[in-house]
Amino acid sequence: MTISERIIKVLKERNMTQAEFAKQVGIATSTISEWKKKKTNPTVEKIMDICNVLQITPEQLLTGKGIEDEEEIAIAMPESRFTPQDIRIVEDYHGLKEEQQKRLLAYMEALKKIESLEEM
Repeated sequence: MTISERIIKVLKERNMTQAEFAKQVGIATSTISEWKKKKTNPTVEKIMDICNVLQITPEQLLTGKGIEDEEEIAIAMPESRFTPQDIRIVEDYHGLKEEQQKRLLAYMEALKKIESLEEM
């Protein structure tokens, strides 16, 4: 998968239009069309802007790690109800220190209690 193909894939996952993306990155929408038609990639100068808008790392964009492997997981477990965002959340959780994980779990429990109180 090329960098431009990864960008298009993430755009679809984020439900972001090419026009929105182009505006936020500061490129012409025709540039995205060129990437798709000619299988070209964005310029080096725009990589960080693209990553910031898509909320991905340069490593993810350049290597596909965390983008393409999510697709492989979904193919391997088609009955799974986990979305790419779910997988990313779990990966982020595992990247936290133990104390941060405990705090996050406590926040989740507090949110559930608040929700149940609001339903009354």
